[in-house]
Amino acid sequence: MAPKLKFAEGEKVLCFHGPLIYEAKCLKSSVTKDKHVRYLIHYAGWNKNWDEWVPESRVLKYNEANVQRQKEVQRAHSAQPTKTKKTPAKGRKSEAAASSTPAREESRASTPAGKDESSTTTKASKQKDTTAESGSDQPKKKRGRLDLSIESEEQYLAKVEVKIRIPEELKVWLVDDWDVINRQQKLALLPAKLTVSQIVDNYLAFKKSSKLHNQTKDIIISDITVGIKEYFNSTLGSQLLYKFERPQYSEILQEYPDTSLAQIYGAIHLLRLFSKMGPMLAYTTLDERSLQQVLAYIQDFMKYMVTNRSTLFNLQDYGNATPEYHRKAQ
Repeated sequence: MAPKLKFAEGEKVLCFHGPLIYEAKCLKSSVTKDKHVRYLIHYAGWNKNWDEWVPESRVLKYNEANVQRQKEVQRAHSAQPTKTKKTPAKGRKSEAAASSTPAREESRASTPAGKDESSTTTKASKQKDTTAESGSDQPKKKRGRLDLSIESEEQYLAKVEVKIRIPEELKVWLVDDWDVINRQQKLALLPAKLTVSQIVDNYLAFKKSSKLHNQTKDIIISDITVGIKEYFNSTLGSQLLYKFERPQYSEILQEYPDTSLAQIYGAIHLLRLFSKMGPMLAYTTLDERSLQQVLAYIQDFMKYMVTNRSTLFNLQDYGNATPEYHRKAQ
């Protein structure tokens, strides 16, 4: 039996895109093979090129209560810092003092961010995408390690633009995560049951067990997964936390001074990293071929997260903050 549709074609609705809620119209509806309902959404005032299929969980009825919720979300979002540091902090001491920005897809007030393909583009040309399993050529000197070296202004201006596609199944969790932290004011339970370090190691073991892998690919993916951990440790404090989480972060630094952050935080914070990694990668000194390899494996990693999302993501992994914590967070 087909599931009942909550929204009619042509109905005026509200729809989440990233952490924000926008006025929209439901153009079409469909039911996937696994009985999930999705809707083709047109965002009011935006070019039709931004129309997209979204799961039912991202769509809200257009009513007074949800319009009020939209305004509250917008106010909370506007209150967050909007500037990010251009170079990731390399030490945890600098992280503790750094300001944070909301972990979200890069978005604007007039147009949603993030299109269907992960890509790197320059003004003159576009590099063809590679797949995570393609090619057996020997890697160049910079195989895939995420190099945090700082570039000159001239190098940066000539650098590629990087876009990473977040699968719809994971976007839902980014939306829920934003709501749980900023509206419900709960916190991720730390240390996580399954940490970033464990998730990355599990992915690495999964890839190495594949019959399609060879020694060269094992070396590349090992470097990339090490780089993901390094990137996570370097950027968590400065770019991946919401304001409400910062007192908890300070407590973590004091309680676990000798433990890497990747061994404490879990899947949702790793997903936040992936949602922001496109702009971050523009600051690395990777050549385009190495960058394409990194992008291919990041997309493949997210496919792995989609497959294992029932294990990686759970709303039970959040807990209520104490009254004392609320006072600290104000």
